Amino acid sequence: MKNTNVLLSTLVVLIITNLQIIFAATDAVLDTDGQELHTGTKYYILPVVRGNGGGLKLYSGRTSECPSDVVQEGGELNNGVPVTFFPVNPNETTVRASTDLNIEFSGGSACPQSTVWRLDGGDAGSNQRFVSTGGVIGNPGSDTLSNWFKIERLEGNNNWYKLVFCPGVCDICRPVCGDLGILIEKSGTRRLALNTEKAFQVFFKKA
Repeated sequence: MKNTNVLLSTLVVLIITNLQIIFAATDAVLDTDGQELHTGTKYYILPVVRGNGGGLKLYSGRTSECPSDVVQEGGELNNGVPVTFFPVNPNETTVRASTDLNIEFSGGSACPQSTVWRLDGGDAGSNQRFVSTGGVIGNPGSDTLSNWFKIERLEGNNNWYKLVFCPGVCDICRPVCGDLGILIEKSGTRRLALNTEKAFQVFFKKA
């Protein structure tokens, strides 16, 4: 009887361990080659639906001043500017779905602010909020709430995702959560914004 209990206990441990490995593997965000995204590596964020613009880049703010906003390239053949991801856990080397992270454009900017993504407070007289820059990496909490985003996997395809603003870095905060989408202005500028009619469905290509 004792041997049977030992055997059952061993089997339970093995099953739990294997499940943890499987869940950890499926939780990782994958690029176009099926490889896990890694912290600090550069990736292009590209649209799943072709014919409606290309990748993401920096562009002058809505007042043509700094900081720069995050917009979509008008041409679908343009990959835009690559980004790097920084999970809330600084020791994490793999980018995982449904996890708070900072996003930073690689390269320089004409503005003095950082190229770390940040959800701005919205224009005067409007509830629309846009993704801008000037955020900081790390230091999770109420002071940096607008700097944290998530990648969520789309149902039915392991390599297609959407970008979400719903930070979980502050227990007492009540942020307005939502998907990020593309808002097309009268000028033709395609700005990344919160709670548009449709989520911006994307995949990630290693730069």
